[in-house]
Amino acid sequence: MTLNTSETNTSTANSNSTQTLRKVPTLSLRDYSHGTPAEKEKFITSLFSGIKDYGFIILKDHGVSSDLLAQAYQMLETFFKLPTENKTKYISPSGGGQRGYTPFGEEHAKDSPVMDLKEFWHVGRELPAFHRMAKFYPPNIWPVELPEFERVFSQLYSSLEAAGLLMLEALSFPLAVEKNFLTDMVKEGNSILRLLHYPPIGEGVDPRCLRAAPHEDINFITILPAATASGLQLKDRDGQWLDVKSDMGTLIVDAGDMLARLTNDVIPSTTHQVVNTPEGKTQSRYSMPFFMHPHPESLLSCLPSCRGTGAKYPDISAGDFLMQRLREIGLIK
Repeated sequence: MTLNTSETNTSTANSNSTQTLRKVPTLSLRDYSHGTPAEKEKFITSLFSGIKDYGFIILKDHGVSSDLLAQAYQMLETFFKLPTENKTKYISPSGGGQRGYTPFGEEHAKDSPVMDLKEFWHVGRELPAFHRMAKFYPPNIWPVELPEFERVFSQLYSSLEAAGLLMLEALSFPLAVEKNFLTDMVKEGNSILRLLHYPPIGEGVDPRCLRAAPHEDINFITILPAATASGLQLKDRDGQWLDVKSDMGTLIVDAGDMLARLTNDVIPSTTHQVVNTPEGKTQSRYSMPFFMHPHPESLLSCLPSCRGTGAKYPDISAGDFLMQRLREIGLIK
């Protein structure tokens, strides 16, 4: 398996008829967690402006072990090479693809007429049975063929969540809410670690199908460890499709629909896709996005600092919004 170690992408995009150098900002989370007051303030400003004005940021010094990421990718490759009959044993009986395995061709982007070219596995939050949120979260499913699977991906879930909590705390300052406002929404939230396999694209595939058609994520923020192959593109605020490449071990972060709704589109969700690259005809691509969700009872209500001339969206619970979007992408009927 060859890991993508390309430099962070720089591209040009037209803006007011001039050529402007565009680069996904790279930030150090250590500047926020252990930096001086000036470094902390710069991180907060750069995170907010990057995710608001550009759509993505690249994160380094985030505390997620490079060894853990390498081990996770190796285990992911091993699992998806299992025979189909082995993998389909782990389709969740609770439906909706919330846990365990979802087969190839089950999910499509919102409003897309064709399915994405991928299969995936979901790891979710574990809560004790007596917890008030336990009713919302089906139990995780673990493949018996890989005894270390549970340990590796539970640890990765926790590590990515820890990085996400710091970023959401940092965003509370420019959004003029209490420091723990966003983190309290997600600490018992329905966050999902998605383990993705994009198989080689064989002959005869519908030419309309992409590995992942243009879409926006559902959640607050998505934290994506650099994938094993190229193909990720974002649509920047100028409407240009740009390749997103990052050094192995860094994290790519973007905003989803729930954060856009909460902020009245002050932080818009970012449209992105995974295109069919030439090497994709023979090479699998593996990816591990962590979708950071608020808990289902959270109210997605426009923040006062973002109201402007008025809220664009009616209030809705995070749980109801998630179910609505899962229907739109074909995971629940």
